[in-house]
Amino acid sequence: MKNISWPISFWKMSGAGNDFIVIDHRKPLIEPAQMAEFARLVCRRKFSVGADGLFLIECSERADFKWRFFNADGSEASMCGNGARCVARFAYMQGIAAARMRFETLAGMVDATVADTQVTVRMTPPHSFRFDRQLEVAGQMFMVHSADTGVPHAVIFVDDLETIDVVGLGRQLRYHPAFAPAGTNVNFVDQVVSGLRVRTYERGVEDETMACGTGAVAAALIAAAKGYGVSPVEIVTSGGVALTVHFTGKQGEGVEHVLLKGPAHVIYQGELTAEALGE
Repeated sequence: MKNISWPISFWKMSGAGNDFIVIDHRKPLIEPAQMAEFARLVCRRKFSVGADGLFLIECSERADFKWRFFNADGSEASMCGNGARCVARFAYMQGIAAARMRFETLAGMVDATVADTQVTVRMTPPHSFRFDRQLEVAGQMFMVHSADTGVPHAVIFVDDLETIDVVGLGRQLRYHPAFAPAGTNVNFVDQVVSGLRVRTYERGVEDETMACGTGAVAAALIAAAKGYGVSPVEIVTSGGVALTVHFTGKQGEGVEHVLLKGPAHVIYQGELTAEALGE
């Protein structure tokens, strides 16, 4: 790639097992036309840093900062709940913003509060709720609910989460005609004593991830709408980490003030060289 000044400083961060590369991009380092391919290359596991996505932190005229967020496949996404918590902690630790901050995403403004490793973000308003659609996948009928919590999510309640083929069924639902043309993330959910357990197939990563913040929010809101829980809802992710979803209201478009709370950890800091892009 041309016109990149190496090395590039970065942080590797994890939000409940969702891992990200975060770069301070307020002084531009990567040309916009190169960002998607840059993200795809550095997010490759084993050949580069490896991550579920890349965040480039940029200046904003309306908030403390804004981001460009790219999935591991190079596609740009509008929102990421676990990433939002990581980015908020990064911004606070780097002196970009105070412990209470606001930042700009393609899905809208996000407010965040950092308290050591615990970060709470106020999510963008959820919308486009649909309930009780029967869809056929792999010769089976599934009762599917859906909502947009910054990005689109399908939610399916199951009896045995451990035996679900998250990748196989998730990929087919992700590309199901009901969600064309953009596709959807897919969450398989069951109830436990403390709340809900969720396993998520993420669009853009094209695999099961250890956690998905927007998926946790979608699962909590749809569970509440179906009478399976009330705020706050604890979500146990694939990686075994608990996230908490607070909200007011419970029925679809009437939900307001959605908060997602959970850990955001700094894994390491480093410098990318040009060899990180080698194939």
